[in-house]
Amino acid sequence: QVQLVESGGGLVQPGGTLRLSCAASGFTFDYYAINWFRQAPGKERERISCISSSDGSTYYADSVKGRFTISRDAAKTTAFLQMNSLKSEDTAVYYCAADIEKSSCTVRTGTLAYWGQGTQVAVSS
Repeated sequence: QVQLVESGGGLVQPGGTLRLSCAASGFTFDYYAINWFRQAPGKERERISCISSSDGSTYYADSVKGRFTISRDAAKTTAFLQMNSLKSEDTAVYYCAADIEKSSCTVRTGTLAYWGQGTQVAVSS
């Protein structure tokens, strides 16, 4: 019954914009920090962002800092990732994950027990 569903991916030109959504159900959304990860073929999964459910803290990987913005809407039990100035190297499958051990965002995650299926982002001319 626990579910995270990503949406909003697609094909976009370099410099373009996408907004990803992560809709949560089956658990208490407000208890947990939400993380965004991405994985491209042949590469390790990369943690790119996090948003707290408690203290307002956020985390951004250097690779996306200044271009991506994470947010969450408690009423909608949904987290978002606003992706601006997209580059070809942003091409990947993007996943959201709920940290059931932590409500705030720090350098290290806790236990990422809940994962979505991912949404594909392709940035190409």
